[in-house]
Amino acid sequence: MRQRHHFHTDHAGHSVSVTVETGHTVRVEVLVDGKETGYAATRGDRPVVVQVEIPTDPPEAATVRVRPGPGVPRCLFEAPDAESRPMSPRAY
Repeated sequence: MRQRHHFHTDHAGHSVSVTVETGHTVRVEVLVDGKETGYAATRGDRPVVVQVEIPTDPPEAATVRVRPGPGVPRCLFEAPDAESRPMSPRAY
């Protein structure tokens, strides 16, 4: 059965949101300021890494690491100028 899980964090004045859709195939979508900037898919509980760009001046590369399972998915946000941090779950 498919389930959607949502996560969020703010970085450098920008909103970063992740939707993880679990099931046989796991789909991960990353939005920065409401625009899709990254997407990945995998099977089962394999970890997923999605590279995104934060629209700062100059643009900044960042990484979202997703562990889809077992259990509830977890997301970690990593940027060069900030400490890695877990993304907060969000109910939609």
